[in-house]
Amino acid sequence: MIQYALKCSEGHTFDSWFQSAEAFDKLASAKMVTCAICGCAQVAKAIMTPRVRPARNAKGKTENAPVSNERINVATPSPEIEKVLAEMRRHVEKNSDYVGKDFASEARKMHLGEAPERSIYGEARPDEAKSLIEDGVPVAPLPFLPSRKTN
Repeated sequence: MIQYALKCSEGHTFDSWFQSAEAFDKLASAKMVTCAICGCAQVAKAIMTPRVRPARNAKGKTENAPVSNERINVATPSPEIEKVLAEMRRHVEKNSDYVGKDFASEARKMHLGEAPERSIYGEARPDEAKSLIEDGVPVAPLPFLPSRKTN
C-alpha cells in the first residue's frame, strides 16, 4: 500500500491510499480517482513530505513529530463533504448499472471483452476486489454503500 498526497485542478488537496504506484496510474488515467472535496476527476500527485522515522535520542526514546492543534472529527462529517458524497452517489446511481453481488464477475467480463463496456457499481468481497486490481481491472471503492430497498 502507498499513500499519496493528491491535488485536483481546482486546487483542493487530499490524501488517498493505493495498492501500488501502478494502481494509482491506472485508476488516474481511467478518471477513477476523484477529488474528495469537489469530485473533479483531474487529479495529480502533489508534492509530499517523506515520512522518516526519527533517530533515537541518548535515552533510547524516539522523538515525536510536532502535533498540529487542528483536530479533524471523523465522527461528524462536514456538511460540504456530505454534500459532495450525496452528489457523487446520485451521479453513480443515475449513470451506472447496479449489478449487486455480481460486481466482480461482471467487471471481469467487461475487462475481457465478454460483456459490453458500461459503468457499473455493486458489491465485492475484499478478496474479489484485490483479485480484480491484481489482474489490472480498473475498479475503485465507493465511499458509500448501495441503497437497499426494503419492504
